[in-house]
Amino acid sequence: MTEQTYARPALFSRPAPILLFIVVAVLIDQVVKIAVDHYLPLQEAVPVIPMLALYRTYNLGVAFSMLSGMDGWFIVGMRLVIVAFVIWLWYRTAKDRWLAHLGYALIIAGAIGNLVDRFAYGHVIDYILFHTESWSFAVFNLADSFITIGAGCVILDELLLPKKAGR
Repeated sequence: MTEQTYARPALFSRPAPILLFIVVAVLIDQVVKIAVDHYLPLQEAVPVIPMLALYRTYNLGVAFSMLSGMDGWFIVGMRLVIVAFVIWLWYRTAKDRWLAHLGYALIIAGAIGNLVDRFAYGHVIDYILFHTESWSFAVFNLADSFITIGAGCVILDELLLPKKAGR
């Protein structure tokens, strides 16, 4: 028997589990954003712990406010192309690459979560702020976190997991 015979497909290498995960992640992201939009004051820091505050703001760009000066439809188109590209990567990745498949699921969920905001509100709702007295990081949201963690999973997959010959 070959090595590939023993390889077990990753959970998110199959369409049904990844789709369910993405739908649940997007729903959680949207529920949190709706609560933030209804209950958190606009552009007023609400301290949680030192260096972490909730701070509702509206992002007209992409993750971490990048490209905020670009046209909204350009950003929507760019996100759709990214989602399509990540789906293509997911499809082409070996079925046993569990960390890569998890990463792709997170990236797709985050991109869709922010796309929903863009279509529903014309902007993305951001609310997490890391800061000190002299420094602050860009305000972001759960969907941005999904994208960042997902990219980290894909990078870790490439760096840490053994590769098969011919891959």
